[in-house]
Amino acid sequence: MAMLLRLFDLAFSTATPAHAHCDLYCGVYDPAQAKIEALSCLKTVQKYNDSDDEHFRTRAILIKEQRAEEVKHHLMVLWADFFTKEHFEQFPNLHQLFWDGVHGAGDVKKSTKVEDCEKLLKTIDEIADIFWQTEKAKGMGVYPPK
Repeated sequence: MAMLLRLFDLAFSTATPAHAHCDLYCGVYDPAQAKIEALSCLKTVQKYNDSDDEHFRTRAILIKEQRAEEVKHHLMVLWADFFTKEHFEQFPNLHQLFWDGVHGAGDVKKSTKVEDCEKLLKTIDEIADIFWQTEKAKGMGVYPPK
């Protein structure tokens, strides 16, 4: 096994690392990805709270936690790959919004409160408002939702 690992390391020792939210740097970003997952969390929590079926409620918790983790992922991709130093200078509250969003998704993972989901959605909307104000987003050929 150790020899196999050394061969693997040797084979990839000259590879160039790639940094993108997918396997092929496509340059397509949209806060809607995080919002869809957060909306899924909200609807799942509502269904959880409306049900008395313990099996259903267990499934709902698992799904909600997976979707909340996806929210964290999509927000981190926007923060790390889309926004630039200039954006953070132009919008001084942007770091705090991402902090609130990522930690808000963590709160949703630990909670079955509708209020936590709604707070997360509000934060994502604030990030989206800034996203669509950037020239970089305008140049992507996609437009903000009306």
